[in-house]
Amino acid sequence: MSESQYPSEELSVSESGVRLDAFLASATRLSRTRAAALIEEGLVSVNGRAREKRFLLSEGDRVSVEIPPDEEIDAVPECIPLDVFYEDDHLIVVNKPQGMVVHPAPGNYSGTLVNALLYHCKDSLSGINGRLRPGIVHRIDKDTSGLVVVAKDDETHIGLTEMFKTHNFERKYEAICYGKPQAESGTVHLAIGRSKKDRKKMAFYPPGTPGTKDGITHFRVLESFAGYSRLELILETGRTHQIRVHMLSLSCPVLADPLYAPGRKSFGLTGQCLHAKYISFRHPISGEPITLEAPLPPYFQQTLELLRKEF
Repeated sequence: MSESQYPSEELSVSESGVRLDAFLASATRLSRTRAAALIEEGLVSVNGRAREKRFLLSEGDRVSVEIPPDEEIDAVPECIPLDVFYEDDHLIVVNKPQGMVVHPAPGNYSGTLVNALLYHCKDSLSGINGRLRPGIVHRIDKDTSGLVVVAKDDETHIGLTEMFKTHNFERKYEAICYGKPQAESGTVHLAIGRSKKDRKKMAFYPPGTPGTKDGITHFRVLESFAGYSRLELILETGRTHQIRVHMLSLSCPVLADPLYAPGRKSFGLTGQCLHAKYISFRHPISGEPITLEAPLPPYFQQTLELLRKEF
């Protein structure tokens, strides 16, 4: 490893067989994603040698890590109204409208949820995800509406992230889909990975396929129409475009989905009819149970009324 640029921390390993990235995350205040990034940047060594994130440690190993200071984010605070469902000193839960991007990215550097949060929360957002993603523990797509949880400090962020990993964070969505599943309820267990035909899309694969992540979605039919259905969807995992891809695997893509059901009747909608309706978890600091439910937004209700009347 090159001469240190940043303050370094020396850690001692007390258990054999633990992956380097997992050890680093548990022994520091870093997320596992951030720990893996530091390893890939060459800022971590084991007994003086650079190792990959999958390297298995042995008892007595010495791990050295250099942690750069948090980068200043490019996003600026913007006075954008927020529909706040819960807030305390540690976290905030916001009901995001359809059409709002969660965090800045090329082409969307303003008007995002992060811009609004920076104004609303001032300096009280965790920095654990680094540049451009302060406080964001999980994300939902631009045209998916509903509840988003944001951490105000690193301890809360770490606690919430662990809940997602251990499936101790319940999430329920509602969607209107084309067609209807063959069963009234069931589970889709398919891996999610980047599409080999279109890099903008995700695709479903058999579980265990290299380069993919396991995905599990439970579904239940709430209402049926001629050619359409309203579904409740419970996420057991949280992969990119998971619901949208898993519904496609059932030949029931989400209504008005521009990526996975282009060119189909959209009833005037500009994006997929998908709403993050319900969350339930224990507060990572106080341990108190938090259960929140966001009512179906106008675009969703109006589409349902139309389907009930005409289909």
